[in-house]
Amino acid sequence: MSSQKKCPDCGSLEIVEDSHYAQNQLVCADCGCILTEGLLTTTFADEEHLQEVAYSRSTGQNEELGRCVQRGIRRVRDLCKVLRLPSSFEDTAVSYYQQAMKCPCFSLVSLEKKEIIVGCCVFVTCRQHNWPLTMGTVCMLLYANKELFATTYLRFLKELALDVPALSLINLVKTHLNSFKLFQMSSNIPNKFVEDKEQLLARTVQMVELASETWLVTGRHPIPIITAAAFLAWQSLRPIDRLTCSLSQFCKLAGVDTPRPAHQRLKEMLQILLQMASQLSWLQVLQVNRKNVAKYIGDLLRHRRVLLRAAFRVVDTIESCSPESSAAAPLQRIEGGVTATGEMPKCGSERAPLLPPCVLNPKKKLRTADPGPESSAITGDEPILDSEIEQYIRTPEETERISRAQACLQH
Repeated sequence: MSSQKKCPDCGSLEIVEDSHYAQNQLVCADCGCILTEGLLTTTFADEEHLQEVAYSRSTGQNEELGRCVQRGIRRVRDLCKVLRLPSSFEDTAVSYYQQAMKCPCFSLVSLEKKEIIVGCCVFVTCRQHNWPLTMGTVCMLLYANKELFATTYLRFLKELALDVPALSLINLVKTHLNSFKLFQMSSNIPNKFVEDKEQLLARTVQMVELASETWLVTGRHPIPIITAAAFLAWQSLRPIDRLTCSLSQFCKLAGVDTPRPAHQRLKEMLQILLQMASQLSWLQVLQVNRKNVAKYIGDLLRHRRVLLRAAFRVVDTIESCSPESSAAAPLQRIEGGVTATGEMPKCGSERAPLLPPCVLNPKKKLRTADPGPESSAITGDEPILDSEIEQYIRTPEETERISRAQACLQH
């Protein structure tokens, strides 16, 4: 090491001697800049005349990386160190960054996008090694916009032709709960809200598995579902002190953001729990509703497979427990297994089959404006569709019989 020399690029004093092809060179240990390079001969003519030339001239190419690429490589390694990734991950992420910088679409992008590309390299490396890391975590560390990160990430995968496996949902639960601040007592968290990490993790995993079995995970972003599941699991472990706490207050105590769809995912999970609770005989005599069903989550999860089959069995006829119960309370139709008051259905209610939320609650189609009298006037020049030809060739008797048959099918 030479303490007298200074790197012209980064200003570091860590200058070391490096032997390259038996030629001594002075190299910066921090950024890799070559201060002095050895001398080589390129041709037999040069060797014959004992003429020495520089190594860069001997190859005809300048192998020194640009400053921007070197800075990006340092950012990749720094991000890997912050996430405490193995050293092999660093090498893979650096190679992806070097490949990305050779692509024309990434070579002249803004500094913000170059920072996002650094995150993409680390994110892809973790996914390929089945290391649980979320896109939100990378965006938080890089102070990057999530929408811009997602767009750049898709372009990054396309340009480098990478195949990224899906992340295990259970591993994602463990990673997301590691960021919660509910496992240690502090001045901001009362003692009744502190929970054991292993117990909360086990109960949250069970809630996420229940959500997966009831179509709530399909096609959805996982973080809102995990947040809602963790909230219900946290309430169920100490319901006396935590039932009055809302989802927003829970996220504030945990020190995490409240995803916008988390409230909707919470309603859907409560709906499933109420339908399962309707199959437990000892719960039918209690006033179980959305506000207190978390008290019985432990029992519901313990028998969830049997309760799910019973709760979502397709029923053609309305069942009743007894003549007394059916006479005392009128039968009420439920949608999705929950009554209008938010309570669990009684023993005389119809049961809905287990279907994805997109089928139970389809998005409403926009209504077209009613045509005016001028546009609805018949001129006789309108085109006739193939499906309309049959009604013109049928006799009046045939048309009447078809109409009666369609009316019977509708009723």
